[in-house]
Formats: sequence, structure tokens, C-alpha cells
Amino acid sequence: MSSPDTIVLIHGFWVTPRSWEHWIAHYEKRGYRVLAPAYPGFEVEVESLNADTTPIEKVTVAQIVDTLVTLVQGLDRPPILIGHSAGGVFVQLLLDRGLGAAGVAINSAPTEGVAVLPLTQIKSAFPVLKNPANRHRAVGLTFEQWHYAFTNTFPEEESKALYERYAVPASGSIFWDSALATLRPGHQSTYVNYHNDDRAPLLFVSGEKDHLMPPKVQQSNAKHYKSHTVTEVKKYPGMPHLLPAAPGWEAIADQALDWAVSHAR
Repeated sequence: MSSPDTIVLIHGFWVTPRSWEHWIAHYEKRGYRVLAPAYPGFEVEVESLNADTTPIEKVTVAQIVDTLVTLVQGLDRPPILIGHSAGGVFVQLLLDRGLGAAGVAINSAPTEGVAVLPLTQIKSAFPVLKNPANRHRAVGLTFEQWHYAFTNTFPEEESKALYERYAVPASGSIFWDSALATLRPGHQSTYVNYHNDDRAPLLFVSGEKDHLMPPKVQQSNAKHYKSHTVTEVKKYPGMPHLLPAAPGWEAIADQALDWAVSHAR
């Protein structure tokens, strides 16, 4: 089979595809076609989305997955899938559907059944989970909340610049549904078949200093996989949740891509 020629970068909550801006240029220099799709309704700039959060309030996991499935199925060859935070969940959902040549989940949110809940994660998620009424809202983070959850390893001035450039509210509905998925009967929207032997290889990239999705979450998520396909975890010291913008991201981007190419099915 031909080697993948396309990389699909999937963003997480509280940011948009803009958060991949440096990775897009980096991978294009290596000769790849790079696609960074937005969630449905998120195709506008950060400033517009902050001014009108209606698309964030309306979007669903099913809509996001359908958009990504259509995109990937329309490509000539299976691409490499790389997702950050909630984007890591969507990478896992796509792999479970037989899509993609290999997947990389960076500081991934947990899929259904991953029940570890480190204290830093509770504190990071509290702005959304403190109020059940947030299930019907787009919930933004204050700069202090953003700094703790996303950019805790950055100097304050750099953290503010990233907040102003990347931050948007997140869907309270999706966040609450994900948090409650393990408690509800039957399979929920973030369910994957951990015994799927047909899934493409998957690498979890974990930032040691990630408050929002700490290394324990990545380790637990990976251990849930019982299939015979490749599942690995690599932890990077000193890295925060917003790893794609942290100093040293270039080396991690290269290592993630090299791993995916070498394991592509």
C-alpha cells in the first residue's frame, strides 16, 4: 500500500483549527498535504466565534464525527490522523470505524469507560461542570482558568497572547455528556470498541504537565485497548495541555509523524 500523503489535524474544545497553524506549515514543508477541518459551524475566525457562540451551543459529537468521516472517506489514500484533546477522541472514533492509516492522540480527552479523574482535571473542568445549566451554553474560560488548564508552563505574557489568539468557548452539552458517559447505560457518543483488531495503530502523546488531560488519563485510555493492534504511549516532560504551541513542539510533531508513517497500515 502507498505511504500516506495527507495528514488530518483535528482540534479540541476551547480552540479552533487556528491552533494548528504552525503544525500545518511544518508538515507542509515535509511535503504532506495537511487538512485541519473545523467542527460544523466553526469555519469562521476565532473573533467571529467569540462574538456569536451559537455554532458552539448547537454542535454535537455526531455532527463532528459525520463531518470528519465524510472528509476522510473522500481522500484517495487513508491519511494520518492527529488530534489534540477532544480531537484525540475523534481520532479514536475514526480509527474504530476503520478509517486512517495511523492515529496520534495528543493530550487526548478520555473515551467512554476511562474513569480516572485526577484533581488537576477536576479543577480544570470545574468552570463547565460546576453548573448543570451549562449543558445548554457555550462555556468560556477566564484567562486565569485558561492559564491553569492550557498554558500553565508558559510565562503569563505568552499565555495571554495565546488566550487572545486561540481561545473560544466550549460546548457545555458535549462536555457534560462526555463526563456522564460512563455512568449511563449503553454506549454513548464517545464509545470505541477496545477489542477491535482491525483498527490502525494508535499513539498517545502525553504532556507531563498537562492539567486538563494529565498523563494518568492517557495511560488509562491506552490500557483500555485489548486488541492485537499497536497502541503506545509516549510522555514528554514539561509539556502542558496546549502542547501544539509549547516550546519544543517541532520535535514532537516530527516524532509523532515519523511514528505514524512507520506504523501506517
